[in-house]
Amino acid sequence: MNLSSLRRAQRAPAPAPVPPPDSSSVPSTSAAAPKQRDAFFDNAKYLAIVLVAMGHSWEPLRDGSRAASALYMFVYAFHMPAFILISGYFSRNFDLRPDRLKRLLTGVAVPYVIFESVYSLLKGWAGDDPSYPISLLDPWYLTWFLIALFVWRVTTPVWRIARHPVPLALAIAALASCSPDIGDDLDLQRVLQFLPFFVAGLHMRPEHFRMVRRREVRMAALPVAAAALVFAYWAAPRMNAGWFYHRDSAQEMGAPWWSGIVMTFALFGCSMVLTACFFAWVPGRTMWFTALGAGTLYGYLLHGLLIKGSHFAGWYEPSWLHTPAGAIVVTVIAAVVVTALCSPLVQRMLRFAMEPRMEWAFRSGAAETAATGPGAATDPAGSGSAVAGSGSGTVVARSTATPRAVVPAQATRPPG
Repeated sequence: MNLSSLRRAQRAPAPAPVPPPDSSSVPSTSAAAPKQRDAFFDNAKYLAIVLVAMGHSWEPLRDGSRAASALYMFVYAFHMPAFILISGYFSRNFDLRPDRLKRLLTGVAVPYVIFESVYSLLKGWAGDDPSYPISLLDPWYLTWFLIALFVWRVTTPVWRIARHPVPLALAIAALASCSPDIGDDLDLQRVLQFLPFFVAGLHMRPEHFRMVRRREVRMAALPVAAAALVFAYWAAPRMNAGWFYHRDSAQEMGAPWWSGIVMTFALFGCSMVLTACFFAWVPGRTMWFTALGAGTLYGYLLHGLLIKGSHFAGWYEPSWLHTPAGAIVVTVIAAVVVTALCSPLVQRMLRFAMEPRMEWAFRSGAAETAATGPGAATDPAGSGSAVAGSGSGTVVARSTATPRAVVPAQATRPPG
């Protein structure tokens, strides 16, 4: 190499450094993989909805049966509180983002309009009350839960910033229990009196559920539940079961106003203890019924039509149904029917009413996110956040690019 060549090489610009790979262009395995549903919560939701159906089936059997009344009161003390607590737990991240509001409208408000209309028509047609109106302001039978869930979830941001949320919710519930002027509009008595359970669920963490599922808690749950059942047997002829419905004020049940405040705190403590006993024995592994936990809202709303239809049709009139053997038969039928109503087949058939897409009703810029759960579109424990299904079979994952993509479930995350 001569001198002039060397000088030209020295003057030549150095080659530009090669930029590092753009990590955003490389698909992330952890980001692409959908979250797996927790088998523990799906099991809890399924078992809770079975208890709900059983409780409703026992209602006509309570007359003349102290044992049936005791079981009825025992189950009513915790089955809806457990359901509502799970709904609150999965609403922790709810905010007023457009995509989550859209899911709230399509998964809660629209099913309420549809099923409140259906229930009202059933009462007017089968209940020999043709003049019974369709009133969206006066929920009938089971539809109150959808109204309550809508109100609770919309107010979630308030409960997330409150300094003492559970005591505040208890104070509101206690005041409602001694305020007969609230009336029946939107079933506000239930909305307010059940509120503490939702707020408690909002502020629970995974370690709380791990705590109640420890071996020592599980062992203690058996004598506690047995004692509660014995107390229910003693209280059955002495106590008004209406306290467990949380739908009336104390004065409307013929009690002094101050008893509403006392019963609010007493029932909250009792229900939380029995709910902990229930959670202690919910299996955390994938079971044959785990996948049904995603369809509990279907089972909840549909089984009520059969329960009321059986009342109107006089199916409880045969005397043998009011014997212990008849009560067992009714219990088994209720469990089997609500299990079938939570099945994927029923979900596919009625998704148009329970999970309508309604793209025509919203601006195209509203992003869709995954939501599961008596509260998102598939069951009353949804969060409005991206959660995939659990158990065997397939699960539904949603994203902006693919609104409804079916992917196989691979594993189940350990229970929270």
